[in-house]
Amino acid sequence: MAKEIDFHFKSPKDSPGYLLGQLTMLWQRKLKKVLDPLDITQTQFVLLAAVGWLSKKSDAVTQIDIANQSNSDRMMVSKVLRTLQEKGFITRQEHETDTRAKIIRLTNTGETVLQKALIEVENADLDFFAALNENLPSFNSNMVKLIEKNKAE
Repeated sequence: MAKEIDFHFKSPKDSPGYLLGQLTMLWQRKLKKVLDPLDITQTQFVLLAAVGWLSKKSDAVTQIDIANQSNSDRMMVSKVLRTLQEKGFITRQEHETDTRAKIIRLTNTGETVLQKALIEVENADLDFFAALNENLPSFNSNMVKLIEKNKAE
């Protein structure tokens, strides 16, 4: 007979990692439904949103800024930004003072797609998390704590 495997948790429902993984998959599935008609992936949306958000405060948003804002791998960000450029959603221009950096800007088409995507994603989020009711602010606060504690790893 095979050796019995020891689990720390008595049930998958006791495992925060398992639950987070399940929740994430369900949420991503919901977002895919609303983003597919706009011809963008969730990762593309996240980076477009980062460009849009950072552009509110700076005219010189770089790839590194976007990676930091989205807690994303720099190489992955570079690849996805190239795809977004090919789709006509962003431009990448030489930085005036840093020859290694590129300035990333939304195009008019990118702004339009991002605005449509924001409406769809925000509505999907409100629907997805509606069951939390008045507990949503606490849920968000706990997620922020976890992100802050673990983002350096």
